[in-house]
Amino acid sequence: MAQIPSVSFGPGNQGLQVGQSYAPITAEFHLPPERPETPPKPFATIPFSRDPDFVDRGDILEQIDRRCSEPAARIALVGLGGVGKSQLAIEFAHRIAAGQPDTWVFWVHAGTQARVEEGFRTIADAVKLPGRSQPKANIPQLVYSWLSNERNSRWVMILDSADDRDVLYNTTSGDARNGRSFAAYLPQSRNGSIIITTRNKDLASSLARRRQNMIEVGPMVQTDALMLLQKKLKSLSDPEVAADLVQALEHIPLAISHAAAYIEASAPRSSPKKYLDNFRENELKKTWLLDRDVGDLQRDGTLITVLTTWQISFNHIRSKRPSAADLLSLMSFFDRQGIPEWVLKPLRIGKNPMRVRGPDEGGDRESDDNGSTTDGDTDDGADDDIYGRFEDDVAMLRDYCLITMNEIGDEFEMHGLVQLSTRSWLEASGQQDTFKQQYIERMAALFPTGKYENWAKCRGLFAHVQVALGYRLKKDTLEWATLLHNGGWYAWSQGRYEVAQQMVRKARKVREEKLGRDDVATLASILVFALVQKDRGRWSEAEKLFVQVMETSKIKLGADHPSTLTSMANLASTYRDQGRWGEAEKLDVQVMETRKTKLGADHPDTLASIANLASTYRDQGRWGEAEKLFVQVIETSKTKLGADHPSTLTSMANLASTLWNQGRWGEAEKLFVQVMETRKTKLGADHPDTLASIANLASTLWNQGRWGEAEKLFVQVMETSKTKLGADHPSTLTSMNNLAFTWKGQGRRADALALMEDCAQARRRVLGEEHPYTLLSLATIAKWST
Repeated sequence: MAQIPSVSFGPGNQGLQVGQSYAPITAEFHLPPERPETPPKPFATIPFSRDPDFVDRGDILEQIDRRCSEPAARIALVGLGGVGKSQLAIEFAHRIAAGQPDTWVFWVHAGTQARVEEGFRTIADAVKLPGRSQPKANIPQLVYSWLSNERNSRWVMILDSADDRDVLYNTTSGDARNGRSFAAYLPQSRNGSIIITTRNKDLASSLARRRQNMIEVGPMVQTDALMLLQKKLKSLSDPEVAADLVQALEHIPLAISHAAAYIEASAPRSSPKKYLDNFRENELKKTWLLDRDVGDLQRDGTLITVLTTWQISFNHIRSKRPSAADLLSLMSFFDRQGIPEWVLKPLRIGKNPMRVRGPDEGGDRESDDNGSTTDGDTDDGADDDIYGRFEDDVAMLRDYCLITMNEIGDEFEMHGLVQLSTRSWLEASGQQDTFKQQYIERMAALFPTGKYENWAKCRGLFAHVQVALGYRLKKDTLEWATLLHNGGWYAWSQGRYEVAQQMVRKARKVREEKLGRDDVATLASILVFALVQKDRGRWSEAEKLFVQVMETSKIKLGADHPSTLTSMANLASTYRDQGRWGEAEKLDVQVMETRKTKLGADHPDTLASIANLASTYRDQGRWGEAEKLFVQVIETSKTKLGADHPSTLTSMANLASTLWNQGRWGEAEKLFVQVMETRKTKLGADHPDTLASIANLASTLWNQGRWGEAEKLFVQVMETSKTKLGADHPSTLTSMNNLAFTWKGQGRRADALALMEDCAQARRRVLGEEHPYTLLSLATIAKWST
């Protein structure tokens, strides 16, 4: 039966009063005293069941257990959303509950202040704290006092999803907590431990008191990721597909669990193989898969997908520090690895239009000023403020584990799926094109031309230019064309012909649409595209393009303009490739003489022309004349360009080839080895020029009867050329030809003849019936067949 509170009246109003009364009246309500409650035995208040698919990840749980055994321990599990921090805490909590029945296990969700308040009240109810039912009871204080009392049983508190500093450290005056923050109610009791899960390193450091108390949780290792997928799917029919799938999902537990749930829910129409194929198809399909609702629940009871788990962090950062969110948005368009710090820092882009000219035929590349990156004088104080804000933005993104840094601290890295989630978030808010254009403009201003002196800078940025190939802009811009043109130029210089062709083709198309077919910038892109076709062995197509550029340049710029001369030199080089040595010589001489007059005898462009003429002489069998010119070019190039400049190395290789043709194999070998080793260092072991050097060395060894050594090198060159250049590339066919001669020298007549027949057939198809190399192969077959 309900209790009726007693009412008493003040001494000025005793007895029954009728009518008006002006004396003070005092009402006192007396609630019935709380009945004493028997303190319960310790138990666990874990709101989640144990995960039967849990995968023990190394020694993380052992680390937590070891640290929890210390007095007043605090441990923070820190990491990106979705890496399994809470799953580790849930498993540890269940292990404590099962193995230490005399220990309390409390769970507090720290996503909002209301949830923290609810968590403290749950603890108060669990241990039956006296006074907790009073209207003005300070529940956190009651819990704090009980937890601080070392006469009570041992306890472990899990503070889950403590991502927002304001939730735990903001104070509110006038409430039951007397203006104290929740963090102030987390005791340092010798009989208790607190485990925090958080995405925020800065908050983790504050709560755990020391950085040493933080355990960084990252993606799983490959074996653990495969075990998780196997547990979720019960079996893996194709281990190789499974390995590729978890790698594509970047070993992130939430992504793996989500994919497995989708596969199971969609069976038999889905499987690991089908999921992986769809995932790799394009970004749209990848986003669709990761954003599917497969029924998984977040810990606060709301539905969540792989992408939205990170977008929670994005939204928080946007609300607290918009400039940090902007930086993250910009970074999402770079390649995920090796993002240089200097590229991200605030950039003043000049207003001058970006203009470039095409590369020269001899390895030297010309360019106009590629645009200024500063606008005159700057205010040092303003710059300090700008860069100070940049450092604060980086700190916030690192604190939320959205980016990491290399050991030196000058490059950043992001998970690919986090980048994808960021771009999806931007698209949903209508900002994706804005930041994509910012990325294009920034990279167009910073990525230089493919000139040799820019290679080091290009090398560090090229991966970030490559990703621009896959971006679709609502409106193609000249900045995008400039970026792809310069990227294609550099790719061509590195022998990466496929990607170079893709880049320059797109740059050419945009420039033709925006500037016209006869614009200097358009001609530059056509020129680089022609160079790519030439080096891929597509000489007829290259010839047409070189003629087009040459004729237009004569009209637009003049017959003796450097760009016109470059086109003529490249056309001559194409004639030489086709065995049209008379036509090549005529153009080579014309270009050389004009450059001597216009630029000087020792200008790099003039030296390239002399080297080209020498190559033509060599191919004509005029070895004495060729040798004399090559020596002249090498000595001058060493002084003007450096001993390891690509143009110098090319001349050295050509001189060695000339010596080889004269039977001076010892001298040739020495030069070939020098060129080969330098090219391996400067260009890489699989660069086309390096492969040519190895092939030349092998030819020299063959001539000296060292067939075993020669065979090994020829096989290496042929196999690498097939992969790098294609089975029908002229250089690959040359390697086949040389290997056939080596086998012939070793007495393997049948093998040699079969390989030479394959080579001749391919040369007919690629070079044509009348090309000297085709005729040579056919003559060799006839000779070997008799």
